[in-house]
Parts: sequence; structure tokens; C-alpha cells
Amino acid sequence: MVDRNFSVIENEWITLKDGTRLAARIWMPEGTEQSPVPAVLEYLPYRKRDGTCARDESTYPAFAAAGIAGVRVDIRGSGESEGVIDGEYTPRELSDGCEIIEWIAAQPWSNGKVGMMGISWGGFNCLQVAALKPAALKAVISIASTVDRYNDDIHYKNGCHLSAQLSWAATMLAYQSRSPDPELVGEGWREMWLQRLENEPFFLEEWLEHQRRDDFWRHGSICEDFESFQIPALVIAGWADGYRNTPVKAVEGLGGRAKALIGPWVHKYPHFAWPKPRADFLGEAIRWWNRWLRDEMNDAEQVPQMRAYILDGPRPSVRRNEDPGRWIAKDIWRTPELRAFTISNDGSLAAQPAPGRGVGDVYLRSPLDTGTAAGEYFTLKPDAEMPGDQRIDDAGSLTFDTHPLLEAEDYLGQPVLDLELSCASDTANLVARIVDVHPDGTATRVAFGVLNLAHRSGNAKPVPMEKNKKTHVSLVLDACGYRFRAGHRIRLSLSTSYWPIILPSPTDPGLAIDTTSISLSLPLLGEHREIVVPQPANPDPLPHYIEHSPAETRRTVERDMTKCLTHYRVYENTGLVEHPGTGNATQDIRDETWTIAPDDPNSMTGVSTWTCVARRGQQSLKTVSTSRLGCTETEWITSAQVEAFEGEEKIFEKSFEKRIRRDFM
Repeated sequence: MVDRNFSVIENEWITLKDGTRLAARIWMPEGTEQSPVPAVLEYLPYRKRDGTCARDESTYPAFAAAGIAGVRVDIRGSGESEGVIDGEYTPRELSDGCEIIEWIAAQPWSNGKVGMMGISWGGFNCLQVAALKPAALKAVISIASTVDRYNDDIHYKNGCHLSAQLSWAATMLAYQSRSPDPELVGEGWREMWLQRLENEPFFLEEWLEHQRRDDFWRHGSICEDFESFQIPALVIAGWADGYRNTPVKAVEGLGGRAKALIGPWVHKYPHFAWPKPRADFLGEAIRWWNRWLRDEMNDAEQVPQMRAYILDGPRPSVRRNEDPGRWIAKDIWRTPELRAFTISNDGSLAAQPAPGRGVGDVYLRSPLDTGTAAGEYFTLKPDAEMPGDQRIDDAGSLTFDTHPLLEAEDYLGQPVLDLELSCASDTANLVARIVDVHPDGTATRVAFGVLNLAHRSGNAKPVPMEKNKKTHVSLVLDACGYRFRAGHRIRLSLSTSYWPIILPSPTDPGLAIDTTSISLSLPLLGEHREIVVPQPANPDPLPHYIEHSPAETRRTVERDMTKCLTHYRVYENTGLVEHPGTGNATQDIRDETWTIAPDDPNSMTGVSTWTCVARRGQQSLKTVSTSRLGCTETEWITSAQVEAFEGEEKIFEKSFEKRIRRDFM
């Protein structure tokens, strides 16, 4: 295939030292015989042929047209790559990544300099591979990623168990169960598929074996040793995504080696993300690669260390297509100055010095279904996946409001909450939200933080609470960039539940909170300058494929008043969509339900069923996988089942079952 001044190699086999072949799709600039070019690697388990093809086809042609080869590789055991995946960011995965970089640098079309980039999984492993220092890797661009696998991914957060852990384990079980494309693999495709089905792990089992921040999570967390990371990194995230902390932590840890860009976006590349405004990611990236992969003396090094979009009072809505705000820059990122708020004797939140200090001890035990307006932990669409009107969750929370602000206040960074509390059990969950209360009462979530109180002194060695003894707790909330407008109020909302984002503690004892001890510190925006971040030239960069059936999304909350149960259901159907170049039509359906009784923490269950279909001509392949999580006071109960079909015939079935001890969680 030739288009303008580059060609596309649909499938190139990269043979590793152990003989395993990994599948790559390569966008190759013309003229490499006379002038070798740099290359950019993206290395994922999400299937280049039918999983990420749309976004790949919005990105790599632009790189190739600029004289930069794009190499998109399926991780071992995914897509068309041979073998079986062995987990998430494993030593073997990262070692394979280093081998791929070595292979790229040795190709006759390569100038020997390689960049690595990606979003989410690819954003993670490009940071992790860079920390291993492969000689040819010269720069990375990491989007929606983390420097701390324990606290800023989909598993745990300050010792709280994220429901996204089951959701993502179910997703990966579904993704890894899909067949390789017979057109690319050839006659051995069925044998490869059956090997994958028989040997793939159910990731949740391994993740639940590590409920503390142990060596399993320290592996791949570059915050363990920022000094080992020596190459330039452009780190990008969105305020609407769960990975919003990473740019701040990267510039604090890597210093001048890192540049940060934070927009209003969900978990998507910035040139097609929502809410708008978008950013010209392709221009940003090409400038970055030209500087570090072909030594072009452009202005990439002069980019401010922090560029951030300061949200200006967005309102929750059915769909947030564009958020109000402005772009600011800080040439050097420094720890923000903090503005402290305490509770005054009239119960309001007030900047220090406040009149009086609180109203004494208040007992708080939120209904266990408090949190249904939280949205997803990481978001893919700007609809109900984003947090809704917070008045729903504030009904089950302890709230403190400022008086209406006399002038606008701007903040950028991570808020910190300090307070003293006690509980009657070994542990409980504490949740803090900062909310923008509009003049009409509408409540927009600005930031949130969660803490398993047994992890109050660290996540490596949980320490049970001393029962009914007042204890000081400090909670660092997720980063935010926000303007509270004049006439709005700042609200601090405290709860002991945030379901289904976090799962309840085993006993749900409630908390006695000393309101006189509450101190909320908000990070002031401080010295900055306003800038323009260029928008992408193409407002609709994703290719359009053939739609055989439409997509559908539903997200509902049902309260069964007779059985005293709350059900939170997510239904996502991609529709059946055919790639016009390959004739391959795919459809993925996720049907996930979380259930809880508002007064029984051990009634919690989660069930996620995925149906994945691939069709070409008369051939139809399908997998159905169901993942479950339940609990008792002492154990997590997990199970999963995978079925595979060729046409109407079931050709494979496998089950997983395991009970795992709860570890102060």
C-alpha cells in the first residue's frame, strides 16, 4: 500500500532471541535507501489489526509523511504475535521491548535512533523500558500513564481496592481470548488461538495476591529510581482521566528531563480527545521526535516544563463536548504554595484564620452505595463515564462549604487534607472530594482522594487502627487545575464509601471525625503565563469504517427497594464495524453489573461479561468471557469462564476459581 510519500507494511515478523515471532505493522517513509530515518515504537497487547487500527491510522501516516517510521508491535501472545502473555508489564514484556528496539535500530532503513510512545499500557511500558536504558532509545512520549503502579493505576489507590481492577481483568481476559487474524498468520492460526486460550492467565488472581505495595508493584514503577531514567520524556494526561497525577509527578521526579502537558481530556490521544479544546498532538510529537531522533535544533527544549488547562467552572452534563477554561504555562514547575482552609464554628469552610474551629466530633457512616455519581476511574467518553452532579453523593457525605467567593480563585496541583478521626475497627475507608458549588446548587467534582486507614502510614506495611483512639490522618488528593468563579462556593465532602469506584472495607464501622482538626490545603496556581496550545488542523482525524450495526451505550443505577439492593450497570456495544482494507468486521460487547446492599459491605458483587466477535466472509469467530468478584469478611472470591466458538461450534471452554485472603482491605 502506498499513500503520498510512505508505504505501509501490514505485517512484519520480528524474531526474538528465543525464537518467538512478534507481529508489527510499519509505516515506512519513502527514500530510506538513500537516507535512513528515525523510528517510533508503540508496543501494546491491544491488537494492531483490529483493536487500535483507527487511532494508529490517524497518527502514523503523519509521522511517516514527516520522515519518521512508525512501528506498531503486538505484545507476545496478543494480536498476531506468537506465545502467551504472562501478565502486565512483566520482566519478559520489558525485555522483549528492548529486543524490539535493538531490532529496529539494526534495520537498514533506520538511522539508529528510536523513540517510544503510547497511551495507557503503551505509555506505561515506554517509561519502564526507558528505565532499562536500551542504547538506541533516545526519547519517549507517555500519555495517560503512571510512575507508580500501585497508587496510580487501576488496581489500588492508597490501599483502597478499585473496582476497575475487576473491570480491567475482565477486559484483558476478553482481549487475550480473541483469535489472531487467519489472513496474517496463515494455516497455524487455530493452533495459536487454542494455545492462547489454554494458557492465558486471569490477571485478577495475581493482582489480588499483592494487596500491599510490595516488590510486585515496585517493579516497573519508575518513581522507585527516577535517576535511572535518563532520556527526555513528554508526559501527557487529561483532568477527566484517572491518570491525571502522572505529569506532575514526572516533572517533580525527573526534573528537566520531563515536560508536562495536561488538558481537559478523557483517556484518549489529545488530537481526538474530549472534552475539547484538543491539542495538536501530531505537531507536538513530530517536533519532539525531530529534536531527539534526528538532532534538529528546534524549540522542543524551550517548551515550558508545565502546560496545563485550567478548567473554569464546567457543569456536569449528559455529554461534555467542550470545557471552559484557559491554557497556562510554568517554565519551571515548583511545589505550589498552599492556601489552608479550616472549619469555622458556624460549620462553614473558611480560609485561615477562621473564626473558631469546627463543631466537635461528628460520626459519619455513609450508605455503602454513596458514589454512584463518580463516573469511571478512567474515562473513554465524555458522557456518564465522567462524574455527574455531586449532590447525589453529597447526600451520603459530611459536607462543609465556604461562603460565596468574592473573587475567583485559581488552583493547580494536589490538594492535601489533614484531620483527626477514630473508628471501632482495624480499618475503614475515608474519601474526600473537593466540589465546585455553582450559584444554582449544581455541584461539579474538582478533585478526589481515597484512603484505606490501615495504609495511613504507607502502603507497604498496613497498620491496623487502634480502636476508638483519635488518630491523625493526612490524605493527598488527585491533582486538579481549576478556577472557582466569584459567587461559587468551595465544598469539602467527606464519606466512608465511594462505590463502585472503590470497594468497601470488610466491616464498615463508620468514623468519628474531629471537625476542629480539619485542615484542607489547596495548591495555588501562583506565577504563570497564559499561552495558546495549537489545536489540530484536522477536526476529525479518525478514519471512518463500514458500520454494519450501530454502537450503543447504557449506564444505569437501579435501587431495588424491596430487596434493599443497589445495582450499577454498564453496557457498552461497539457495534459491528468492518475495516474496508482488511474485510475484517469486529464487535465487542461489555455487560457489567455491580451490586451492593447499602448496609452490608460483604454483599458486594461485580460481574463483567464480554462478547467478542470477528467475521470475514463466511468465517465467524466468537469468545464469551465472564469474570466475577465477591467477598466475605475475610476473603475475596474470584471466578471466570471463557468460551470460544468457531461458527456455531464451541471449540473451547475453561474456568478459573480462587479465594484469596483479604489483607486489611
